[in-house]
Amino acid sequence: MRVIVGDFWGTRGPVTGVAADPQYLDVSVPAGRQKRLRVETSRHAFAYVFAGSGTFRDASAPRGVLTEAVDGTDTVRRGDIGDRSLVLFDRGDEVVVQAGDAGIRFLLVSGQPLEEPVAWHGPIVMNTQEELRQAVSDLRNGTFIRQR
Repeated sequence: MRVIVGDFWGTRGPVTGVAADPQYLDVSVPAGRQKRLRVETSRHAFAYVFAGSGTFRDASAPRGVLTEAVDGTDTVRRGDIGDRSLVLFDRGDEVVVQAGDAGIRFLLVSGQPLEEPVAWHGPIVMNTQEELRQAVSDLRNGTFIRQR
């Protein structure tokens, strides 16, 4: 396990001091093994599966992540918990994962709730659908990243 953002079990990641006090953990679990990860009950958490498959206790059904295909169309992958799946967790004090036959690697993200509206499309998260439409348009037009 590698801490990417925030503090986790006394280990500090390279990025700190963000509004929601996020924690990003890169987690790998070998085939057939189980792993338990403590999460503070004041935080919301989700997992994004990069590789392999497995099951998570007290989690939502896997949600396919909206991705843009090579031809520019939007596609949604749905199915078992596996590559490119997003899994949401109920409030609790730990995340329990049971790795499948090939093991599992996922990013576990937790943070303090911001209590703001959320509009989400692929990797872009904004507060309103209008902001989201503008961001997607900027991305497609090559103006998403602006020089100072």
